[in-house]
Amino acid sequence: MVHEVVVVVFDGVQSLDVTGPLEVFAGAAFASGSGYRVRTASLGGGAVVASSGVGLVPSVALERVGRVDTLVVPGGAGTREEQPELVGWLRGHAWGVGRVASVCTGAFLLAEAGVLDGLRATTHWAFCERLGREYPSVRVEPDPIFVREGRVVTSAGVTAGIDMALALVEEDLGRRVALEVARHLVVFLRRPGNQAQFSTHLSVQAAQREPLREVQHWIAEHPEGDLSVGALAERVGLSPRQFARVFAREVGCTPGRYVERVRVETARRLLEEGEAPVVAVARRCGFASAEVMRRAFVRALGCAPARYRERFRSGAA
Repeated sequence: MVHEVVVVVFDGVQSLDVTGPLEVFAGAAFASGSGYRVRTASLGGGAVVASSGVGLVPSVALERVGRVDTLVVPGGAGTREEQPELVGWLRGHAWGVGRVASVCTGAFLLAEAGVLDGLRATTHWAFCERLGREYPSVRVEPDPIFVREGRVVTSAGVTAGIDMALALVEEDLGRRVALEVARHLVVFLRRPGNQAQFSTHLSVQAAQREPLREVQHWIAEHPEGDLSVGALAERVGLSPRQFARVFAREVGCTPGRYVERVRVETARRLLEEGEAPVVAVARRCGFASAEVMRRAFVRALGCAPARYRERFRSGAA
C-alpha cells in the first residue's frame, strides 16, 4: 500500500519548510519505485503565497485529502497570524492521521490544535521560549533538531525538516533508500535528532568590531589554545580589563563564559562523532582536566560527558 504524505500549505508559509521534506519524500518515492504519494494541500485547494513571495499551487484541497499516513505542517510567518480555519481542521483531523510532523514554527499550529498537549516538542530555537510560554502543557526542548513522541514529530528551524524527513524515510523504507535520497540532495544522512540546533556563534552576538570578530573565530578554531583574557586581549592590542569590558558589551557574555561554551560545543561534537576517552576529549578542547570539563558539561547540559555520550548514542540526549 502506498504511504500517503500530505504537506499543508498556507499564506505566509516558509517555502523551504515545504520543499525540504517534499523533496525528501518525493526522492524516496522515486528511489524505492513507489513507497510514497506526496501531495500539497491548502484549505479550499487555492494557491498560496509563501513568506518569500513565491506562489505555491497545491495538489488538493485539505477538505478532500482522504487517507493521510504522514501529515507535515510547516512553519513560517503565517503561523504568527490567526489561522482559525486551519487550526480547526488540524484539531478535527490530526487524530486520525498515522503520523503528524511539524517543521519550524508549524509546532505552534499543532500546539493550538491541542496535538502537542503533554508531549515533548521543539521548534526553531528563536521561538522555543515563546512556545513554552504560550502553551505550558507542551514540554518544549530547545536543543534537539527534532523530537519524536510516538506518532508526533516536531523539528527545529527550516533545514531541520530535511533531517526529520530523512529519519522518517529511513524508518519506513530502510537506510539504503534514505542514504540514496541524502546523497542526491547532498546532505548528511542524517543529523541525529538529538544533535544541537545551533552553535555558539548563532546563539550569541557577533562583535561589531572586526578585531573582536576575529578573536571569536580564533577561539572556535583553537579551543585547545591559551584562551585566557590576557592572551586574547594581547591579540587585539587591548589591556585585559579593557578587552573584557568591550567583549562583554559587544558579544553579550564574558570572554570566559564564551570560551567555555565553545569548548563544551567542541567536546560535544567529539563525543558524538568518535570513541576518544573523555580525558583525551578534554585535552583536545582545552579544558585543564576531565573534571573541569565535567563541571562545564553539568552547568551547560545538566549531565556529565560520559553520560552525554551514552544518551546521545541511545537517542535520548
